[in-house]
Amino acid sequence: MKKLILATFALFAINAMAAESGAMLFKKCSACHGMNAEKKALGKSEIINTWDSKKIEEALNGYKAGTFGGAMKGIMKGQVAPLNKVQIKAVAEYITTLKK
Repeated sequence: MKKLILATFALFAINAMAAESGAMLFKKCSACHGMNAEKKALGKSEIINTWDSKKIEEALNGYKAGTFGGAMKGIMKGQVAPLNKVQIKAVAEYITTLKK
């Protein structure tokens, strides 16, 4: 029982850190996408705060792999290159909290 409680606590702690991480990671994105992801980045992208987390995650992974994107492909590939899958998931989930 004690192990189950510790495992549950660890899971909650990891989720809390991931959410905080998503907010921290998004600060870099907000320069182009706006504080609430409400802007077309450099006037060229879609407004991403209307997307669900799966679509955001797929787009970010696609930018990283070079398989997604139009006008912003080159810029975004460099922006997501240092992110791992956990960070991409965290920032995708955070962006969905910015919907108005």
